[in-house]
Amino acid sequence: MISIADVLDRAVAGGRISRQEGLMLLERGELLDLADAANAVRFRLHPKREVTFLVDTNPNYSNLCTIDCIFCAFYRHPGEEGAYTHSVDDLIKKFKDAAVKGVTTVLLQGGVHPSLPFEYYLELVERTIREVPEVYPHFFSTSEIIGMANIAGLSIPDVLRRLWDAGLRSIPGGGAEILSDRVKQKISHLKGTSADWLNVMREAHKIGYKSTATMMYGHLEKDEDIIEHLDAVRSLQDELHGFTAFVPWSFKPGNTPLEKIIPRYASPIRYLQIIALSRLYLDNVPHIQASWFSEGKKTGQIALHFGADDFGGTLQEENVHAAANFVNKTNTEECIQLIHDSGFAATQRTTLYDILKVFPLPAAAA
Repeated sequence: MISIADVLDRAVAGGRISRQEGLMLLERGELLDLADAANAVRFRLHPKREVTFLVDTNPNYSNLCTIDCIFCAFYRHPGEEGAYTHSVDDLIKKFKDAAVKGVTTVLLQGGVHPSLPFEYYLELVERTIREVPEVYPHFFSTSEIIGMANIAGLSIPDVLRRLWDAGLRSIPGGGAEILSDRVKQKISHLKGTSADWLNVMREAHKIGYKSTATMMYGHLEKDEDIIEHLDAVRSLQDELHGFTAFVPWSFKPGNTPLEKIIPRYASPIRYLQIIALSRLYLDNVPHIQASWFSEGKKTGQIALHFGADDFGGTLQEENVHAAANFVNKTNTEECIQLIHDSGFAATQRTTLYDILKVFPLPAAAA
């Protein structure tokens, strides 16, 4: 019978972990053993003692949405108090203000809007590229793209091609939650299936888009569902190699319908376990992102020693977690310091992981 040590040794050497072995590591692996192996894989893939980060902002064009995910505190129905939709002019101004502050990427998402015309999204992409060339548009989750297709009467490939022609080149990985239909039926039954998320990503990658893959855990999933999610991401990456990074985060219950069932945050230990397992299982995904934002700065720093090689973005603006009463803030200078304090050189990157600037580890800390 194969042992946990054998599985970890194989992963460190570059071998692939099976679904059954991944489940064994999640259920029975010692946390620090997972950390050691994941860290070894991280340095095999990224030998330099550097951690990348992104100077970005994450505004929203609208909070109107009609798919009623029970884990979400952000959305509003049409006509409800607090509902909003920003004009393209307002968003362009917002992007220009962000660019002045050094932002290089805008990660833009909204609710699945029931009535915005497809031309709105095309204009937003085109004008961002033309009028704010300093920032890179990283726009629209799979759920929004499906919504666009429904409103416009177009196929998913047609929507993606028209957004590509407008200038979009990457999309965020939001909307995945857990790629297990057993769980999706309970937390987001109007949002579509796991196959829907994978299909949008597949069609996007075929065209040439890059994207992240995400996972939100800590709610109604079981260990088997986490492995199902990781395996779906790995399988699609085998097929088209379009994912740049994997980004897990834990469910935030504040102000959500699901809070009545899951009132507490997942523990930092569970997060570190997920980070390490992700690095070991996703042998074909280049980067694993630690989150100072969703898990807290100290936990994010520790994750850099559990297989993560990226520290995410500075998130000048963020509204979705804020709606759940969960707020962490940082700036570029603090982000660099947090990485340095973790023992790494801080390396500013683009959305697609091109290096912009290296901030060497101070000599006293090296």
